[in-house]
Amino acid sequence: MEHEVFVPVAAEALRRALGDPLRVARCVPGLQRDAEESAGPLSGRMKVRVGGHTITYRGAFTLVERDGVFEVEGEGVEVRGSGSAKLSLSVRLMETPDGTTLVFTGGSRSEGRLAELPAETTTAAARRLLDRFVARLGEETEPPEDVVPIAEVLPDFGLDGETVSGEGDFIIPDEPPAEAAHARRTMIGRSAEEVDHAPPRGRYAPVPAPDAGGARATLRWVAPAAALALASAVVVGRALRRRK
Repeated sequence: MEHEVFVPVAAEALRRALGDPLRVARCVPGLQRDAEESAGPLSGRMKVRVGGHTITYRGAFTLVERDGVFEVEGEGVEVRGSGSAKLSLSVRLMETPDGTTLVFTGGSRSEGRLAELPAETTTAAARRLLDRFVARLGEETEPPEDVVPIAEVLPDFGLDGETVSGEGDFIIPDEPPAEAAHARRTMIGRSAEEVDHAPPRGRYAPVPAPDAGGARATLRWVAPAAALALASAVVVGRALRRRK
């Protein structure tokens, strides 16, 4: 079988990705890696859909670069059944002005359920698998679109400030520009000094002191009432003595 897949990614970036078995494992459709630490990064179970059937193999791949060409060897046995399959594939990278074309050449030998299917069906399934693999490989090499370089986010204070040791390449300006300080005051609305001296609100608000005017008004009617009560007590006392 021969198959070509184009991806708009530089050949060198794809070469680095193919040289990393862990990244390659993430790109193989249907591959579930073994959890054992002793297992290789390209070993485990792999589900393959062919002609409406799903076949699961347990096995391993090897990927080696020789003279700029990547050689892939794979072998597995059916999880449910007695069949097996072997794969031999070579991958060449052809760089183009707009990206890279991956050229696959190879074949397979199988026994069991896969061998019972027509050759054109298995070939079409293999080409679909390679198309999906290359698409994922391209995604692995491209940086996320939402990542913005830090130089585009930080304000341009110049490079005359002080470098903080142990903090990387972050620069602290000696004096922030007057425009930046003015913008900060405008956005905040009040200075830190105003905030610090503002009275607390809510449950921690101070209890207001009694109104002096209200106290004087209370005394105006309390004093006559007390005098009247005293005079009444005197009159009642004299009346009781006369009766005696």
